[in-house]
Amino acid sequence: HAQLMESGGGSAPVGGSLRLSCVSSGDIHVGDYMAWFRQAAGKDREGIAITSDLGGHQWVVGKEEGRFTISVDSAADTMYLQMTSLKPEDTAMYFCAAGSRFFSINPEDYPYWGQGTQVIVSS
Repeated sequence: HAQLMESGGGSAPVGGSLRLSCVSSGDIHVGDYMAWFRQAAGKDREGIAITSDLGGHQWVVGKEEGRFTISVDSAADTMYLQMTSLKPEDTAMYFCAAGSRFFSINPEDYPYWGQGTQVIVSS
């Protein structure tokens, strides 16, 4: 069983930046994938970035390319999401997920989830 803990959320101005972190512990197998999802109030959970556990295979959803960067420090068991040029529509709860055997943006493929970290972007 794996445990995930996000941090780094908070309030930021439009155009600002935040870096989210996700520390993992426990039973995450080498070769599994990790991902960032977000869920805005009243909306479905949305996958925004995926990484292999060693960082060799990464993807960011097209509409956020150039603003969001996913990275992983495997030695520290930590995944990051660097967010820049923040917009009000980035306001959401951000979740990290792990344990998928597939390079997938389907939340059902991820058995392990953190509790989430809130991001609020305001002008």
